[in-house]
Amino acid sequence: MKIHLTSVFVDDQAEAEHFYTEILGFVKKHDVPVGEKDRWLTVVSPEEPAGTELLLEPAGHPAVKTYRDALVKDGIPLAQFAVDDVRAEYERLRGLGVRFTQEPLEMGPVTTAVLDDTCGNLIQIASRPQ
Repeated sequence: MKIHLTSVFVDDQAEAEHFYTEILGFVKKHDVPVGEKDRWLTVVSPEEPAGTELLLEPAGHPAVKTYRDALVKDGIPLAQFAVDDVRAEYERLRGLGVRFTQEPLEMGPVTTAVLDDTCGNLIQIASRPQ
């Protein structure tokens, strides 16, 4: 068994597509209309185009707002993405205007930072020293 697809709830799919592709650097894999305004919109890592897909899922379900608001209030990231060097990625993303809620922090063998994805979620980036 392996993870094929996971999702993040987003307020606006067009904004999420821009942030996740143009800012974070993911690549759009699927973009299929679903209903009048929603899309089955997935992105993947350019390093693993056949790897796990991230669904940018509309946050329309009533429970989503309560769930996401509670996570953000408590500073809990919804997802974690691996990067080669958290400090370098932190500087690159800050240069693009990304807001971080946690600067790079060494936590034992892992360095992490937490960013606001502009779509209602906190996302953690993490790296392990080589």
